[in-house]
Amino acid sequence: MFQIRIHGRGGQGVVSGAEMLSIAAFLEGRYAQAFPSFGSERMGAPVMAFCRIDDKEIRLREPVLEPDALIIQDTTLLHQVDLFTGLRERGYILLNSTRGLDEQELGGFAQGVHHYRPCAIPATELSLKHVGRAVPNVPLLGAFAAISGVITLASVVAAIRQKFPPVLAAKNIAAATEAFDIASKQKETIDA
Repeated sequence: MFQIRIHGRGGQGVVSGAEMLSIAAFLEGRYAQAFPSFGSERMGAPVMAFCRIDDKEIRLREPVLEPDALIIQDTTLLHQVDLFTGLRERGYILLNSTRGLDEQELGGFAQGVHHYRPCAIPATELSLKHVGRAVPNVPLLGAFAAISGVITLASVVAAIRQKFPPVLAAKNIAAATEAFDIASKQKETIDA
């Protein structure tokens, strides 16, 4: 089973991102599960969502405590929440940023970053460029497909088409595809 934990803020599409990720896996004939973790938070408050993908039925219903991948939609959370708790060794860290993880001033964690596979993607900028809104979830899904290989870009595109009306889907597909291309160029370094 591959487990993903997504961190962001209310209004950034954290929950929708997890749902589209699970739909993409489902479209590939796999089992998937997506659910959020939030209370009565407002727009801008920290939010988490979880996704599990497997080739067999998923019976777990608790939050993802030991993720294989983290998707971090907002870098301001790096210094407010312990995002890396439970991340498995060699786990993926997909960061919405123009700066790499080693440039984020994370103190002691940065010294252990070689135990993980970090990738930084300017997802907000890509979303603004293609969609006209600062919602980084879809570009991060494209990048996730590139670095993890857990799902394909084609299934991400199909999930986007299910989620959005045609014109908005086309814009989001362009953002996801560009993010996929950027992340694909980083993949060799990430896996080293």
